[in-house]
Amino acid sequence: QVKLAESGGGLVQAGGSLRLSCAASGNLGGITRMGWYRQAPGKQRELVATIKTDGTTLYADSVKGRFTISRDSAKNTVYLQMSSLKPEDTAAYVCNGNRPIGGGVYFDYWGQGTQVIVSS
Repeated sequence: QVKLAESGGGLVQAGGSLRLSCAASGNLGGITRMGWYRQAPGKQRELVATIKTDGTTLYADSVKGRFTISRDSAKNTVYLQMSSLKPEDTAAYVCNGNRPIGGGVYFDYWGQGTQVIVSS
């Protein structure tokens, strides 16, 4: 069982910053990638950023240069530092943990999400 608990969302003005946290607990062995996704009302869930156990990061083009993903392995926590926020960043941000289970198959764990609202 894996639990992912997000925190840090809220209301911020355009141009502001927020830092999201995702605390992971449970059987975390074998999870090789953590990340953040977001879903705005009426839209599909989209990848924001991921970080692998080796530190490799990946960002959506829309957030490159503004968002930074990082991890504290000792605390089993992943962070998303968001700067220069735009109204279009408004969404529910959801933490993800990805575990390969063999044969090219992966299992995804999801948190409940934390809401980010950026006002213009």
